[in-house]
Amino acid sequence: MKKMLSLALIAVLTAGLLAGCGNNNEPAPAATPSPSASADTTDAITTASIVNDPEAFLKAISKDGTWIIAALNDLTFDQELVLEGEFKNKDVVDRKIALYTQDENRKITASFKLTAPKLTIKSPNARLQGGTFVGDVYVETNKFILKDATVEGNVYFATEEALNTFDSSGNGKVTGVTEVKK
Repeated sequence: MKKMLSLALIAVLTAGLLAGCGNNNEPAPAATPSPSASADTTDAITTASIVNDPEAFLKAISKDGTWIIAALNDLTFDQELVLEGEFKNKDVVDRKIALYTQDENRKITASFKLTAPKLTIKSPNARLQGGTFVGDVYVETNKFILKDATVEGNVYFATEEALNTFDSSGNGKVTGVTEVKK
């Protein structure tokens, strides 16, 4: 009985999270092909990846992962994390690490911590949303967004253009420095 209640709770949380992953009130998008970041013509399927363990998280952030990586709990790594690959959400290049869960009204119900010595952002138009990243972030692409999230560490940019396109206006906070570091 207890196991069934746990499974039901996970199903409800998962449905609520997926319902709020889009930018409007439409249901979560169905899987759609997206051009791969590599030179070949292999398509990547863009769906949400709901993760609650380190192995699933690492797979989801890889170039063969998903456009959105939604955590269900705190995750800690002793290795560098790399968010790479180009993905589309509703025909727009987009990538998101979501460190929160939400209800059917998109109200955040829980926030989580992602801890690693370093997170390198290689995916274009990537955002870290909700929760807290503990470690330093290295941004190698343009239009990195920090929304309703905190970086307990520094955010370094590979170029001045990457720094100039950084957006933390949506309640994003960085406790350390935000600067270009080559």
